[in-house]
Amino acid sequence: MAIEIERKFLVVGDAWRVAPAVFYSQGYLNRDKTRTVRVRIAGEQAFLTIKGVSVGASRAEFEYPIPLEDARELLALCEQPLIEKYRRKILHEGFLWEVDEFLGENLGLVVAEIELPSEDTVFIRPDWVCEEVTDDARYFNSALSRAPFTRWQIAICY
Repeated sequence: MAIEIERKFLVVGDAWRVAPAVFYSQGYLNRDKTRTVRVRIAGEQAFLTIKGVSVGASRAEFEYPIPLEDARELLALCEQPLIEKYRRKILHEGFLWEVDEFLGENLGLVVAEIELPSEDTVFIRPDWVCEEVTDDARYFNSALSRAPFTRWQIAICY
């Protein structure tokens, strides 16, 4: 079984904008609490991903490349709204950070994720990373498609 170990943080400032951005569009065929089935187009590549329930920062993840045209057709079947965002990949102190700048109904939200080899892996946060939101299910992309960020009332991280 493939296991994803990922921690998620809110982002401040603009220093993360130095990396090139790739447009992502993704939707959910299933957003059940015990599993999600996602279709994603990232640039000119497409994927079907199945994820299990999160336990801490870990969960089962299975991802498969699919034809781009199939992904476009599957996105039309997905629950709305779709998640649209720009993703930047930034190497910092030996770890790859993925920074998602959300668009559409999640405009204003910027989140950084880091995948780790184990939950207790020590890493250095970039200066533009602030509050950790790994355990806050509202920040899961599947949750953002159900309850978009622009509908929240939330304090801003400084």
